[in-house]
Amino acid sequence: MHLLKLNNQILRNTQVHLDKMLKEYHLSSGSYPYLLMLRGNEGISQNKISEEVGCDKAMSARTITKLIDIGYIVRNKDEDDSRAYKLYLTQKAKVIIPKVLYKIHKLVGLITKDLNEEEKRTTINSLSKVLNSVKKMKIQ
Repeated sequence: MHLLKLNNQILRNTQVHLDKMLKEYHLSSGSYPYLLMLRGNEGISQNKISEEVGCDKAMSARTITKLIDIGYIVRNKDEDDSRAYKLYLTQKAKVIIPKVLYKIHKLVGLITKDLNEEEKRTTINSLSKVLNSVKKMKIQ
């Protein structure tokens, strides 16, 4: 139970800080991952980005619509599949992404400041294993 409690508290506190840090860009802890995913995958489908970010299609559609409305993403119909959309970053997004990454790195530095490099590696490795186990689980 302690692991779940810690995980929840870390997530919630990190989200609160990220939301404050990203507010000036009209982004949140839930929306910035879409921009970062598109940074290296422009032209990805809306369904694929939902899978990669780990959100359901409805939540992704709302988030993507918000990012379109604020001018960070454009959505074009897929010429090969009329039911699908491809997503692209706007120039406005490309300008703010380095600033967003700076703020994220700053937050990571703050939350790991009491860990040495070995502890950081161990923590990342351990959490990666936990995540992989969770992904493999089937709801019973």
